[in-house]
Amino acid sequence: MVIETERVAVEQKTLTPLIRVNELEKYFPIKKGILKKTVGHVKAVDGISFDIYEGETLGIVGESGSGKSTLGRVMLKLASPTAGEIYYQSTNLTHLNRNDMRSYRQDLQMIFQDPFSSLNPKMNVYELLEESLLIQTRLPKEERRKKVASMIGKVGLRQSDLQKYPHEFSGGQRQRISIARALILEPKFVVCDESVSALDVSIQGQVLNLMKDLQDELRLTYMFISHDLSVVHHMSDRVAVMYLGQIMEIAKKEAIYDNPLHPYTKALLSSIPTGVEEGVREEVRLKGDIPSPANPPKGCPLSTRCPFAFDRCHKETPELLKKNDDQQVACHLYENE
Repeated sequence: MVIETERVAVEQKTLTPLIRVNELEKYFPIKKGILKKTVGHVKAVDGISFDIYEGETLGIVGESGSGKSTLGRVMLKLASPTAGEIYYQSTNLTHLNRNDMRSYRQDLQMIFQDPFSSLNPKMNVYELLEESLLIQTRLPKEERRKKVASMIGKVGLRQSDLQKYPHEFSGGQRQRISIARALILEPKFVVCDESVSALDVSIQGQVLNLMKDLQDELRLTYMFISHDLSVVHHMSDRVAVMYLGQIMEIAKKEAIYDNPLHPYTKALLSSIPTGVEEGVREEVRLKGDIPSPANPPKGCPLSTRCPFAFDRCHKETPELLKKNDDQQVACHLYENE
C-alpha cells in the first residue's frame, strides 16, 4: 500500500493523531562548583507541539545541535521531559513511570544512528532478535523462532546469518539487523534517528527503500530524523524544520521543498548541491554558527544569523502560525500578511 500525501492530508482532518506532542520541553541542567549548583540550562527541546498521523512519515530536519535526537528520545520516554505532554493515541505518556511504560514499549520503537554500538557484540543475531520477544511477550520458543526467521528474511538477510555476531557484518547489514530488532515486536510508531547517516551513499538507498517497503507491509508510522534534506525528501510525507530546540516551519513535503517560507528552511535548501533537487529557489546564506542552546538568543532563535532580521526579531519570539492548509511557519516576516 502506497501512502499518498493527498490521502494523508484527508486523514489528518478526520482521524485522531497517533502521536501528539504538546508544548514539549527538555532542559538539561548546567552544574558548577563543588556543590554542583545549577547555574543554567541547556534548552535542547523548547516548547514544541505537533501531531503525527497513522501511516505517515514526519521528517525532522535541522543542523547538528538543533535538538532532533533529543526530541526523539523524549517522545519515546527514553529521557524524561522537563515539561509538556506526549500522547500515544489517547494515552498521556508524560508522567508514566518505567513499569507503566513497559506495556507501551512494544508499540513504540527506535532505530538508532550507529548500529554497531546499539548491538550487543556478545550476542549473535538470533539472540539479539529473540531478546525483545523474551522481554515483551509470552510466546513459546517455537513461535519466537518462527518470528525471528521471518523477520530476518524481511530485512534481506539469510537464515544462516542468525548464528553470526555483529562484527561479522558490514555497516549496511548491521543496520538491517537493527531494523529487524526494532520491528520484530510489530510496533505502530518508530523513531528513526539518523538511521542511514553512517552508511555509504549506495547502501543508504538500499536501506531507505527497505524501510519504505516495510512501512507499507507492516503499516508503520515513522518519525524520520536526519540532517540530509535529500534523504528526508525521499522518506517523508510532511517535514518539520528544527532550530535550537524549536520548530521553525512544518508543512507537507511539497510545500517545504517547492515553496519554503522560513529563512532557515531556505538556507538549508540552499546547501543542497545543484542538481540534487529540481527547481530554482531563493538562495539564503546564514551568518556564523548555530549558538549554544545553553545561551540562545533573545527573541527569534535565528535572529543572530538571519539576513532578514529586524528589531522585533531580537526582542520577541515568533509563534508558529498557520499560513495555509499545508504550512505553518514561525517568522515575524509573515505575521502581518
